[in-house]
Amino acid sequence: MLLIALPNKGSLAEQATALLGEAGYRCRRNDKDLWALDPENQVEFVFLRPRDIAVYVSRGVIEAGVTGQDLVRESGVDVAELMPLGFGRSCFRYAAPRGCALDLDHLAGQRIATSYPNIVREDMRRRAGRAEVVELDGAVEISVRLGVADLIADVVQTGRTLEQAGLAVVGEPIMNSEAVLIARDRTTVERPDLALLQKRLRGVVVARDYIMVEYDVPTAALEEACRITPGIESPTVSPLNEKGWTAVKSMARRRHANRIMDALAELGAKGIIVTDIRTCRI
Repeated sequence: MLLIALPNKGSLAEQATALLGEAGYRCRRNDKDLWALDPENQVEFVFLRPRDIAVYVSRGVIEAGVTGQDLVRESGVDVAELMPLGFGRSCFRYAAPRGCALDLDHLAGQRIATSYPNIVREDMRRRAGRAEVVELDGAVEISVRLGVADLIADVVQTGRTLEQAGLAVVGEPIMNSEAVLIARDRTTVERPDLALLQKRLRGVVVARDYIMVEYDVPTAALEEACRITPGIESPTVSPLNEKGWTAVKSMARRRHANRIMDALAELGAKGIIVTDIRTCRI
């Protein structure tokens, strides 16, 4: 039985559960359930605080887990990041009152409020001035207004919360983060059930980034059409009953879908259809 840790709440929890569901695993639960069993796939899911998952995995208590890269780094434990999962993307940044002239390489005497003290202290070690780290459990944006800190270091997604608190990001991101699948070490992937899990997850992650484009195109324009839709290796090309026409089927990046359709239509292609891909193996 493969034991996998998933976040117990928040956006990471929702998206991790959705991803595993699309990959064919049964991990739905009631909000207060701590366990979920998938007997068909011989997998057991345990729901933990995202901050704790890397610790449990590093000690071998749990074979694998899903959590954020920032939380792995903050935990300070040694685990293997097996693969990125394409959700939960964010930046970890410093922020200070708008209009404040601040040199991040000279922070001596400054107070930094954060829920990620280990990441901040690690960053401080490479800077000239050592700042005081004020550890808070959350809502660090308000700490500057309340006089507890001079600046903050926190996960930034849209920046809306910072703006409401009268803050603005300063300098370059300390790190970029997204959800990852982790294990104690890379030898764990030798387990067939964990290797299968990675294949299934990778199939869904790739499928989310691609669409399938199908169209009919004049044979005289086939070479240019294939340049527009080259596919992963090459497009599938089939002759049509109508002389001088060819059917083409190809995977393409989702973000390019409309541009591709515009280019194909201008080339004279007809019956252009774009469909979602649920999962794949590439």
